[in-house]
Amino acid sequence: MSGAWELAGRLRTSRAVAVGVAVGVGLAVRYVSDRAVRDRDPDRSLVDWAAVERMATARLRAAPGSLSAAELARTEATYARAMSRIVPLLEARLGSPLPGVVERHAVVDRAGWARANMSTFQALVGHLEGQLGMDTRGHGLGAAMAVSANRFLTTRQIGFLLGFLGTRVLGQYDIALLSAEEAPGRLLFVEENIRATANTLGIPVDQFRTWIALHEATHAFELEAHPWLRPYLRERLERQISLFLDEARSLQSGGLRGLARRWRSAASEGSIVGFMSPEQRGLLRETQLVMSLLEGFSDWVMDDVGEQVLPDVKRIRDRFEARRAAKRKGIDRIIARLTGLDMKLGQYRRGEAFVSGVHRAGGDAAIARLWDGPANLPTDREMDDPAAWVRRILAAAPEGLAVPATSPPTAAGEGT
Repeated sequence: MSGAWELAGRLRTSRAVAVGVAVGVGLAVRYVSDRAVRDRDPDRSLVDWAAVERMATARLRAAPGSLSAAELARTEATYARAMSRIVPLLEARLGSPLPGVVERHAVVDRAGWARANMSTFQALVGHLEGQLGMDTRGHGLGAAMAVSANRFLTTRQIGFLLGFLGTRVLGQYDIALLSAEEAPGRLLFVEENIRATANTLGIPVDQFRTWIALHEATHAFELEAHPWLRPYLRERLERQISLFLDEARSLQSGGLRGLARRWRSAASEGSIVGFMSPEQRGLLRETQLVMSLLEGFSDWVMDDVGEQVLPDVKRIRDRFEARRAAKRKGIDRIIARLTGLDMKLGQYRRGEAFVSGVHRAGGDAAIARLWDGPANLPTDREMDDPAAWVRRILAAAPEGLAVPATSPPTAAGEGT
């Protein structure tokens, strides 16, 4: 008898689960349907930006080490003093003025960084919507439900990503890359993360602030002093968006089989690169080379100029490099692989090795040619052979400039 009662109990439990699932699905369909009807508004975006801000802000304000507005304001004078020391040294070393950069900086909390970067995501989504000719109203209940579901998922993905990155970013040279107006950028210092990192590394916070400010001010030099660079990056981003849309249409027409192939490719490569077409990968390689140069040049300048403002710059660099190289674990590792954030460490190492190699091979004369224009960007092969780049760029060098026939030893490619 006990067996019969056990079987009956299982059947009752199964029916209860089935009823619960059915009720849950019914409620979900009703909720989405109601939302879909309410969302038939031509002005509604693919993303609920107010919800994105709420999600990211809630997560970031709950993170350890939050600071009040008054505490943030008290640090502004410290950053102003650091910038007033850094900018003249950068101008003298790089031979180019940086007007306005001292004034165009802000000390923000993590939530402030997220709000500032929402505009980047809004511009990106706006491009997608514009090129797709999206009608967020939907036509009929099915289409309206699909729009509402897309909006629900995309909103939460962006909110999560901003909340995730906002606990990690230390500083940023903020520019609206997809904006129609070429407005000057501004420096953002995420004080909560800077304090937390300085404490973790055992570095005096004022020294660490100066070190981060030097890195970001160098990015300002790269982008403000060379008018070709921002359009170059914008063009590649826009082409990536266009190709992404073409691929999305192709995957849609190819059905689940085509999508499954892409998923297998992405899984085998362990990142979003597996979803890309050959042309997209080519554009990504071009962009990665520029980003490696941007980050590597900034690291090289930090070492070169940092000694003049920071007596312990080598210790700061060594401890920060150890932090960069630390293995990500758990969800951090998964997100880094899926989003391509794990490429960043390789960019720093490869780019800094290239710039150092250029300086050894050609000195300041070669360094001065790095940002002359797209034709002077290194190829993938030259990134690992700086002297080859020097020979190409300085082929018509003035007499007296020695260009070596072979590349000096470098640590290029260590992080790739």
